[in-house]
Amino acid sequence: MFRSARDFGAVVREKRKGLGWTQTELAARSGTGERFIVELESGKPSCQLEKALIVARTVGMEIGDLKTAPVTPTALDDDLGFLPIFGDGR
Repeated sequence: MFRSARDFGAVVREKRKGLGWTQTELAARSGTGERFIVELESGKPSCQLEKALIVARTVGMEIGDLKTAPVTPTALDDDLGFLPIFGDGR
């Protein structure tokens, strides 16, 4: 499961390289700009979700329903420790 834009971008980069494509080629194939691919792969947070999903499909990534992805409570606690706690912490 992806926990951050950086995780998502790293997988896109790995898939792109596995296909032997340059960032320019991926941009052309997915109908985006090269700058978008560079920023996506570097983990820059973006509100351009539709473009990011198109790029993911272009390199063959399957994005499933995050609610059905298995998550262990300890992994969840460790991975989300950077989030603020509001109220009484519940």
